[in-house]
Amino acid sequence: MDLATVTPSGPDGIITREDVHAAAAPAPQPQDRPQAQDRPEPAEAPAAQAVPVSAPAAGAGARETRIPVKGVRKATAQAMVGSAFTAPHVTEFVTVDVTRTMKLVEELKQDKAFEGLRVNPLLLIAKALLVAIRRNPDVNAAWDEANQEIVQKHYVNLGIAAATPRGLIVPNIKDAHAKTLPELAEALGELVSTARAGKTSPAAMQGGTVTITNVGVFGVDTGTPILNPGESAILAVGAIKLQPWVHKGKVKPRQVTTLALSFDHRLVDGELGSKVLADVAAVLERPKRLLTWT
Repeated sequence: MDLATVTPSGPDGIITREDVHAAAAPAPQPQDRPQAQDRPEPAEAPAAQAVPVSAPAAGAGARETRIPVKGVRKATAQAMVGSAFTAPHVTEFVTVDVTRTMKLVEELKQDKAFEGLRVNPLLLIAKALLVAIRRNPDVNAAWDEANQEIVQKHYVNLGIAAATPRGLIVPNIKDAHAKTLPELAEALGELVSTARAGKTSPAAMQGGTVTITNVGVFGVDTGTPILNPGESAILAVGAIKLQPWVHKGKVKPRQVTTLALSFDHRLVDGELGSKVLADVAAVLERPKRLLTWT
């Protein structure tokens, strides 16, 4: 229906549901029309009022385009606002040499145990975070406002923030803590493929305990990520770049990245947050620690 043809009756020229129904009703047939003597006196017509147009502007000369906020984007916006104004966020940063991690990624690509699996730096970053959580289990928790309790989680549902045509979504890998490295690689590959295809189920986005967001894929160095509601920590991974770095007393070109960990300061204090971030950095700097810390 062309709303320009509908006469508004609401305040400030608003078109009501009744206005639309009235305009959509079929015109009365001649036999249904009242005779002249039965017709009521015409009411005074309301003054013409401007009707706001909400449709997106089109054409090269348009100065504005309005896009309705709905679906995934609307849900994400509501969740982020709720998180930002509910949990007191603290963010810490560390810059780390990941040259050895990048070498390990190349080695794993040739390993038969990872044949057919997607092996990338995110895989080892995820494993490093899981190791850090195992060493510092208090970070894997949630704040129960209703009962004024801290809920310790003895499992890790690892969320991976993914940009999709539907908007930003955060599906999670259930019981990621219990998976071997090849199993984690397989789960990550399935998660990313499903998200890009727009087939992520609502269940896959529920129950997360901690999240990774990889802003480095956009060439960004770092950021201050906002917690997902119900989670205590989120790790942002920046771009991995070749930079001058002091290595064994000499300045050399090394693969370097910056990590940022945001956490809920109600249940994670500075010491605990620092330990988690330092452990992640330590594993990425020397990935052989995966063998001794797990």
